[in-house]
Amino acid sequence: MMKQPNDTRVAVLFVCAGNICRSPMAEGIFRHLVDEAGLSERIQIDSAGTGPWHVGEPPHRGTLSVLRKHGIAYDGRARRIVQSDFDDYDYVLVADRENLSYVRRLLDDRQQAHVGLLLGYAYHIGQVRTDEVPDPYYVGNFEEVYDLVRAGCEVLLAHIRAEHKL
Repeated sequence: MMKQPNDTRVAVLFVCAGNICRSPMAEGIFRHLVDEAGLSERIQIDSAGTGPWHVGEPPHRGTLSVLRKHGIAYDGRARRIVQSDFDDYDYVLVADRENLSYVRRLLDDRQQAHVGLLLGYAYHIGQVRTDEVPDPYYVGNFEEVYDLVRAGCEVLLAHIRAEHKL
């Protein structure tokens, strides 16, 4: 999915640890918001994980359940982030600092992707009280995570629309 130099699409990659809870949730929510805004031809969206544990698997049943509850369809499979993602995506947005540290170690000086926390924009303007998305894998707080991710995605979309004049 290599971006071409004159490609006017904005490419966004969401990242968490295993790519079965937070990042596919963000991908699904963001895709839904982008579709509602009529920007699906202009914004490309995907998700990935930093670890190999769940590659090829569907999202966690809690993620799928909360997305369905909010009318969002999702059918992706887990994959691991790779070096070329930094060339292919304009934004690489990570769920928490631990995974952000891992992602930044992969980045090299020539790559131009904006790498940061998914909730960074929303936290900066006071929309949320934390800049990290908690992992619902063990605690099951998928609805709380949905609310945070939704807020983060809404502010992110507004930022991208303003930044890229969409």
